[in-house]
Amino acid sequence: MDSAVHHRTATVDGLEVFYREAGDPRSPAVVLLHGFPTSSHMFRRLIPALADRYHVIAPDHIGFGQSAMPAPGRFPYTFDALTDVTAGLLEHLGVDRFAMYVQDYGAPIGWRLALRAPDRVTAIITQNGNAYEEGFVRPFWDGVFAYAEAPGPDTEAPVRAALTPESTRWQYVNGVPDPSLVSPDNWVHDQALLDRPGNDVIQLALFRDYTANVDLYPRVHRYFRDSRVPLLAVWGANDEIFGPEGAKAFGRDLPDAEIHLLDSGHFALESHLETITGHIRDFLGRVLG
Repeated sequence: MDSAVHHRTATVDGLEVFYREAGDPRSPAVVLLHGFPTSSHMFRRLIPALADRYHVIAPDHIGFGQSAMPAPGRFPYTFDALTDVTAGLLEHLGVDRFAMYVQDYGAPIGWRLALRAPDRVTAIITQNGNAYEEGFVRPFWDGVFAYAEAPGPDTEAPVRAALTPESTRWQYVNGVPDPSLVSPDNWVHDQALLDRPGNDVIQLALFRDYTANVDLYPRVHRYFRDSRVPLLAVWGANDEIFGPEGAKAFGRDLPDAEIHLLDSGHFALESHLETITGHIRDFLGRVLG
């Protein structure tokens, strides 16, 4: 079957949304939701590895990648608003039921999609996509939470450090035993998009909204318990943003969760593509039949 990856745009609520798509639209859908500070670019190698069996869709969130980047006065940069656009894209594409792969920012967007329509989510793959307070690694998050609780010049300076080239590179290579496996194209690509005029203000707005995701966790845990949704965690265990305790915590509400800790970091696909692909194909092959 053709596993060619198509690069498309759709208009959702007047905004251009870029997405990568591959596979037969009649096959079970798998939606890939990226994290900060990247885009669907992080899935460029995973998409064709799944497309022989699944209809794979990977959008760029608004303000990221090749999607629209309206000024904050024209779009409310909250995780609720990003979810609205993602839901609109899936409706536009006629995707009624789907499995989802969530990473970093993709997780709170995915959790909102599931809370809005639990019966539409067929399975979850989480790769360093957090849903538990145990997953937060300090001191990385101390600055973000301080800024969200009291935005101002003193608290803003530390979080602006997350927008620098040094920080972007660190997210990719930290915790990876062999950094030569990680292409520098990743952080060069991401940094070029972060450095667009006005994008810093967008990212700061999302930092300020992050505590809304934590407030949502009790509802997410209840959704897990009520739905018993099949869940696979493939987690970079050396991640100093979302640590391995966050992966293990899924088993508390989903006793059948399949949890694999990998010798990698935050962007584990870069060093463990084949391992993660194997786990996904095995998992989805069983739970989706």
